[in-house]
Parts: sequence; C-alpha cells; structure tokens
Amino acid sequence: MKFKFKHFLKTQGAIAAIFMGIFYCLCMLGIFLPGYTAIPGNIDDLPIAIVNDDKGEYGEKIAGQLKENLPFKEIETDVTNKQALKDLNKNDLALVVHIPKTFSADIQSGETSSSIDFTINEASSTVVSSSMTSIVKEINNQLSTQFSQQTAQGVLMNFNLPEEKAAEMAKQIETAYAGNLVTINEVPDGMHNNMLPMFLTMAGYVGAMIGAMQLVSAFRQSRGKASKTRLFMYVQMTAILIAVVSSLVALGIAYLVNEPSGDLFFSTLGQQMLNYMVCFNFTAIMVFLVGDGGMVLNIPILLTQTIANGATISRDMMYAPYEWMSHISPMYYSVQAYFANLYGSISPAPFIWSMVAVGLGAMLINILIVAFVHKKVPVENQVTQPEKETAQTA
Repeated sequence: MKFKFKHFLKTQGAIAAIFMGIFYCLCMLGIFLPGYTAIPGNIDDLPIAIVNDDKGEYGEKIAGQLKENLPFKEIETDVTNKQALKDLNKNDLALVVHIPKTFSADIQSGETSSSIDFTINEASSTVVSSSMTSIVKEINNQLSTQFSQQTAQGVLMNFNLPEEKAAEMAKQIETAYAGNLVTINEVPDGMHNNMLPMFLTMAGYVGAMIGAMQLVSAFRQSRGKASKTRLFMYVQMTAILIAVVSSLVALGIAYLVNEPSGDLFFSTLGQQMLNYMVCFNFTAIMVFLVGDGGMVLNIPILLTQTIANGATISRDMMYAPYEWMSHISPMYYSVQAYFANLYGSISPAPFIWSMVAVGLGAMLINILIVAFVHKKVPVENQVTQPEKETAQTA
C-alpha cells in the first residue's frame, strides 16, 4: 500500500509536533497575556512612602495633596527617611518622597528654590523604575506650576517696580520650586543591562530543563548497568560538569557585551552555576516522575516563571498565581540576586539562600521519586574483554 500523507500524519513524530504546536501557543498566550494585563492596571498596588520632615504649613499641605492624589493604595507616612531609603534599597518600596525641614522656610523667604526629593531604585523591575520616573516627572510639573502661580500672585501685588526689582521677581517665579529626581543603584544605559539578570537566569533555566530531559533519559537507559543510587549520583555529577562549562560560556558572553565589573566575575560565576543546578533539579522532578512527558509539563511552569521572576513586574503587581509561583520559583530568587549583585548596594545572600533551599527541596523530591517510584532493576554482571580472555585461557 502506498504511504500517503494521511499515514504520515498518524506517525508518532507528526502527532507530537501537532500537539506541541497547539500546546505551546495555548500555554504561552494563555499565561503571558493574562499576566501582563497587570501593566499598568496594578501600578496602584506598589507601596511608596511620603516622609514629611517640614513642620511648616507648606510641607503638611503638600504631603496631604500627594497622599490624596497619588494613585497608590499603600502609602507609608509614619517612617523616617533613613528607614524608607533602606526599604527602597531592598525593593520593599517603589518610591520615597522626602519633604525636607527647610521646605516652608525656603518658600517663604523666596531667596532659594524649594525642593522635594523623589527617590527611586533602578535595580528593580523594569516597569517599576520606568513608571516611577514618569509619575515623578508629572508630579514635579504640577508642583512647579502650582508654586509659580503662588509666587506670581505675590508679584502682581507689587506694581510699578524698578526694572531690576521686576527682573529679580521674575526669576523668583521661575525658580519657586525645583523637584529632585534621585536614583539609587543606577543601572548602565541600555536595555541589555537592565535585562541581564533575567537573560542570565533564563539561559541557565532553559539549558537545565533540556539537560534534565536528556540526563534522566540516560538514567533510564542505563538501568540495570548500575544501581539507582549510583546512576542518580552520575546524573548529578554530569549536571555539575555542565553547570561549570555553561556558566563560563554565559559569563564570557555577558562580559563581552555588557562589560560588568571584573570584581563581580567569581560571585556571578558561582551564582550562575548554582542557578543551573537548582533549575536542573527543579525541572527534573516532572521528568523523573512521568518520563519524557515531563517536558510538556515543564513548559507552562517555565512560562509562568517568566512573568513571576520579577524582572519586568514586581511581586506587588502580580496576580495571585504568579505571586505564588514567585515564592517557589528558582527564577525569582536568581533574578533578584543578580540585581543585588550586579547593580544593587545590598547583599544578595537572602536570595542565594532561598535558591539553595529550593534546590535542596527539589533534589530531595527527586531522591524520593527515584527511591519509591522507580522499580529496582537487577544489576547485570558485566565482564570486560580482558577478563573474558583471561577466563578462557584458564
């Protein structure tokens, strides 16, 4: 019988390709599109702080206006500027507004421009830093207009002024208010720098996911040639070898393109190796459990973490399923550790230890699966060729 197209469509490879084409589209669009609807809709979920150190009427008035008009649900006001900046450094806050002690006095004297400090952290989610910058610019424009109008009203009460006095008051109108946009942990210009934490993490994760499928397949094919325990150790040892080599390649490319500080090489290399091993054991769970079909289950988990890793949107903005995933996701802790290590001024240690915890938990689950799900297979007595010849001679 002639092999026709309909026969080809019934082959295992064709069926798998059709299934994966539909499944991947379904997962990617079904996960990405709902996840990104949080932008800009959930911007108001970001926490900010307004610190008013001015005891005059203007400081209290501006603080009240900002609290009433800013589009944020959570606004802290009973915090010191020092503590607020510390929380901002850890990305527990998205913006710190500081009204200094001399704010009212500067306005009333008219000798110097009054200013408010708006501080943002660039070593944070892309949407957070860019949104805060836009919001601060809008606030500063409104405040500048407001104070210029107030100053102008005072000037209009002084007609028939000498030319020099009029010029002085005109300058006073222009400089009545000047808002300061302060950035901490500045990220070098270029989207490639801002996305480096995510790209390094993704490179390790996807490589580890494919590696898990291949190494677990080798584990299954080698059953009977060695004990389950020995084969599991071989899998882990091979993963470590891949982690070292792939991490050196990843860092080599990163240093060629992004040119980070040389002082960070070994700490970044260590994190990338840890990232690979944690992601390897995390993704190997499904493959150890259900075989090659585990790769299909790993795809939606990967796509969910692409949003839940915190590189684009912060945890405060995420919908519940993505936020839950961020707590057990190796991607989230890796991205945050890279932000802290590459651009931040805080220790990445809490995120590193969280990655270690996820990795150890995943490895423990894999050990239990191998011990109780995989049936024991008798180990073959393999005799090498020299031993055979010796036996025959004897």
